[in-house]
Amino acid sequence: MSPPIVDVHTHVYPPAYMQMLRARRTVPYVHDPNNEDPRLIILSSDDDSSIPLDQRGRPVDSSYWDITVKLAFMRQHGINCSVISLANPWLDFIEPNEAQMWAERINDDLEATCAEANKAADPENALSLAQKETLFAMGALPLSSPTPNIVVAEIKRLKTLPHLRGVIMGTSGLGKGLDDARLDPIWEALQETDTLMFLHPHYGLPDEAFGGPGVTSRYGHVLPLALGFPLETTIAVTRMLLSGVFDRFPGLKVLLAHSGGTLPFLAGRIESCIHHERKFVSGGGDVPGPQRSIWDVLKTNIYLDAVVYGKPGLEAAIAASGSDRLLFGTDHPFFPPLDTKVSDWPSVTTNYKAINATFETIPDTVADVLGGNATRILNLK
Repeated sequence: MSPPIVDVHTHVYPPAYMQMLRARRTVPYVHDPNNEDPRLIILSSDDDSSIPLDQRGRPVDSSYWDITVKLAFMRQHGINCSVISLANPWLDFIEPNEAQMWAERINDDLEATCAEANKAADPENALSLAQKETLFAMGALPLSSPTPNIVVAEIKRLKTLPHLRGVIMGTSGLGKGLDDARLDPIWEALQETDTLMFLHPHYGLPDEAFGGPGVTSRYGHVLPLALGFPLETTIAVTRMLLSGVFDRFPGLKVLLAHSGGTLPFLAGRIESCIHHERKFVSGGGDVPGPQRSIWDVLKTNIYLDAVVYGKPGLEAAIAASGSDRLLFGTDHPFFPPLDTKVSDWPSVTTNYKAINATFETIPDTVADVLGGNATRILNLK
């Protein structure tokens, strides 16, 4: 029997979430006055008043919210299991007094969606993971809540939901980044409950980093998505390292989107700069600095998805964290084929080709990256 293929990076906007976005007029929002051609505006750079409303952001279709479309996509591309998660910007923008309600509502919806889909696929629960299309989920956190205690309570509640296998969050944390000391109760709860955190970028870099609004509008989403997102992830994790998050919480488990951005490639340079920083105690300063090596953190705390689209990126990810910590993903429903004559998604087939090319002489490792690692790490049964 073939081993299962597990997609750990695949998003969904539940209908309730879409309804909320349709009612908004500021980022994030959905523009669709005629209920025919929805446009999703989730990046601040897309909300340009010089661009007509019906041309801002990106067009979205039922693949963003209809789970039957997700399951069809899985069948088409040979994927047995998807670990679905709410896409950016998650619940970061929710008013504090509504954050807990929306988190519980979204997470309960995700649990129900997984339960219903799995029961329909295998009513007798007699098939293996590789014989059906199965869903699990990453929960969303009410990070805008008035107190971290509400977030901690939701982390603990998620452990009672049978199909939840982790949480997803962005790089803003409680609004000041992931080196914010106020996040410590949340890191502690994730560590104590052995909950994997899927860290995903959203905020990118300022337009000025790419040459200003004129340049970014000229090239569409290429600069913010290809460069801004990976650098955002790299900066966020490096701030966690520098502030001692991994020293204080050595059992914290973090899955990084897009193979960790540029972190695997830049890890040696980051480590060298830490060793030569005079502000840290080791250099004669008064700032503690990180106590653990970035290489130790990469091989102990960090997991990487394989959404990097090429052999060189995968080789860097393996060198940094190891092939046993690398997990297949698709980033569905983003990056659909622009050529309507193409049925398979190039964003998916490119990842398949890169994984097979990287491990062409060791088929067992291909199987592990495509599904075995995720099955073990996320306890997918």
